[in-house]
Amino acid sequence: MGFGFWKSKKTRRDEALPSTNGELIYAVGDIHGRADLLDNLLSQIRADMSRRQISKEPFLVFLGDYIDRGPASREVVERLLSLQSEFRMVAIKGNHEDALLRFLESPEVGPSWIQHGGAETLASYGVVSLPAGESGSWTETRNEFASRLPRTHHDFFSNLSPYLCLGDYVFVHAGVRPKVRLEAQTERDMMWIRREFLETERAIDRIVVHGHTPAEQAHLGRWRIGVDTGAYATGVLTAVLLQDAHQEILDTRGWNP
Repeated sequence: MGFGFWKSKKTRRDEALPSTNGELIYAVGDIHGRADLLDNLLSQIRADMSRRQISKEPFLVFLGDYIDRGPASREVVERLLSLQSEFRMVAIKGNHEDALLRFLESPEVGPSWIQHGGAETLASYGVVSLPAGESGSWTETRNEFASRLPRTHHDFFSNLSPYLCLGDYVFVHAGVRPKVRLEAQTERDMMWIRREFLETERAIDRIVVHGHTPAEQAHLGRWRIGVDTGAYATGVLTAVLLQDAHQEILDTRGWNP
């Protein structure tokens, strides 16, 4: 699969749950090119919305890593762009989107990117990458990719948010550096941090909702909620619904490689 699952349990906190200031929020974990799972999960979210009496559009927060590894990165971005008129949508920047942007700036990072799923993203835009280990012209590959990347997609990648605060929650791709004020966090930590964040007793004074580290089940813990269930490899894409004292896991299951 290319990763090891973090040991986690689908549990609830024993203490009082935080507030969303009355907002209904759906936060979606790492999609990684699985447009099929995204479509199924969006159907669940819409069905859930129809059962609730809501006076305004809910927040739909995506936690990063929309591309790479799965077969349909371009289609995922198209889906996300289409949702902006339906939800108050916020897309967080993941380390895989950062890799794509770095490739556009510096073609020499191509070999590293394709080792982590970039070849599948290039293929979804009709670009054939150089085989791993082959020394060819990555500048040509970058130029072809740049010519095939729609302006709306480039703008989407360029304008992703490093984090979002809503009520007592902060939404971020990987996590945060423990005991560091939110405004002093680095983008690299927010996109890449893992063990230091996951093993601390409590990172910051908000509940952190994140993806990045795949686990067999979503984690509803005392101070963090993790919703990366390895969609590209497991066929399971997960979201968490948050509304004041209510927390609920939604997931969808499809084929896995």
